[in-house]
Amino acid sequence: MSDTLAGILTVVAMLVVLAIVYKPLGDYMARIFTSDKHSGLELALYRILRVDPNAEQRWSTYAAGVLGFSFVGVILLYLLQRLQTFLPMAFGHDPVPAAVAFNTAISFVTNTNWQSYVPETTLGNTVQMAGLTVQNVVSAAVGIVVAIALIRGFVRYNTDRLGNFWVDLTRCVIRLMLPIAFVFAIILIATGVVMSFKSGVGITAVDGTQHTLALAPAASQESIKELGTNGGGIFNANSAHPFENPNGLSNFVEIFLELVIPVALTRTFGTMVRNTRQGTVLVAVMGAVWLVFIALAWASEAHPNGPAAQAAGAALEGKEVRFGIPSSIIFGVSTTGTSTGAVNSWHDSFTGGAGGITILNMLLGEVAPGGTGTGLYSILIIAIIAVFLAGLMVGRTPEYLGKKIGRVQVTAASISLLTMPAIVLIGAGLAIALPSTLGALGNDGAHGFSEVLYAYASSANNNGSAFGGLTVTSDFFQVTTGLAMLFGRFVPILAVLVLASSLAKQKRVEASAGTLPTDGTLFGVMVGGTLILVAALTFFPALALGPIAEALS
Repeated sequence: MSDTLAGILTVVAMLVVLAIVYKPLGDYMARIFTSDKHSGLELALYRILRVDPNAEQRWSTYAAGVLGFSFVGVILLYLLQRLQTFLPMAFGHDPVPAAVAFNTAISFVTNTNWQSYVPETTLGNTVQMAGLTVQNVVSAAVGIVVAIALIRGFVRYNTDRLGNFWVDLTRCVIRLMLPIAFVFAIILIATGVVMSFKSGVGITAVDGTQHTLALAPAASQESIKELGTNGGGIFNANSAHPFENPNGLSNFVEIFLELVIPVALTRTFGTMVRNTRQGTVLVAVMGAVWLVFIALAWASEAHPNGPAAQAAGAALEGKEVRFGIPSSIIFGVSTTGTSTGAVNSWHDSFTGGAGGITILNMLLGEVAPGGTGTGLYSILIIAIIAVFLAGLMVGRTPEYLGKKIGRVQVTAASISLLTMPAIVLIGAGLAIALPSTLGALGNDGAHGFSEVLYAYASSANNNGSAFGGLTVTSDFFQVTTGLAMLFGRFVPILAVLVLASSLAKQKRVEASAGTLPTDGTLFGVMVGGTLILVAALTFFPALALGPIAEALS
């Protein structure tokens, strides 16, 4: 079978599997967050935490829960790293340096999973499991419950209550994240992913020399790393490592896990607003962007510049031979289209066109299909902007799902939308202006600029992947990327919760002859056009200096 046919069959199979689980998983998530019943385990946790599960919260209280829970997570994860020497299964690893611990704590709590260290030589199993894996679960859940709060803003009327953060978080973890992650950890073990509590195993090479291969509880981390669109590898090579991703089947499973919750959440949205076609429009836009970007990146990698790549017939540098060009591209587009950030190939080795696609995927705001929760609320922000623009064109007050889109709603949507571009462009501009950055670059010229742009796009969008050619161990990069992750995560969340509250307080506006239908093809085209237009106008100059210039050279 040719690589091209194998790649096409992989895409088709992925679409089929996602279509099969789309309705049952989406409806199940809707039931999780609309049920008025609590399990015995949940009630026990509420008693311990002194939470009243029947008390609902205003947006400010809900936001305080999000921020407080995340702040405590940062502190605990930072302390685990700094006190690693005193923990069991540390395997002799030293305490993590303060700047790296600060960056890593923020990274995993914000669902970014940016790693500026070598995991197998820096962290023991206790920090990996009790620190990083726990945050892989709960940080993903935080994104989902914020999206649910926004949906409630559309569904509810004449109220300032958005639900209970602690109830939503508990249900998401117990009923959704843990069961699915447990099942797929077993599936990954069956495909050959390592699951060991040893630090390593000694082997004898063919020349008689002794080597030690690092081991880790990889399968359990790999499952939740992909399911929660986290992306942090337990090995430095991430999903290109044979212990994390040994073959084509494990690769398919990991891509599926990256996509499944963000895709199914559009069905949850449609179910909760009682119009499933609303969710279908959004998932169609997501799927169209995903497929187009795969096609463009694949074409770029299959028709590269340079004599070596042309002689090989494709840009094979930085690719695992067990995956080849197609599966590397499908994984790369999926991981940057979500907030996963895991990699099974070296993005720094992509051609200018394919590397530009991975950057653009993040600069779109990661909505194709986006991260767990973040993808849904981000594309809903785009939908609100699209409705607002349509209202301006026809000269009437815009409406979306029976709610008027006025000054407060547009302001909140704009803040959420513009936060990421501001962080990316300011951060990349400061880094490029520093003379010391030249020494951190793996390449000069347009590709070097792309490395810096990619780093801040990844941080601000809570993606966590990297081109790989940029050395980010200096305090400047540790602090600035850490701040980019913080602001890129929590400023949009606050704006989304304000938006949700303003929508929930409104009365229902009945549809009229002048109301724009938002459940058809025309609106899908408008949402997709707004998405591309916003990114194109904002980032075209930066892209022209980096990946576009490299692709045309």
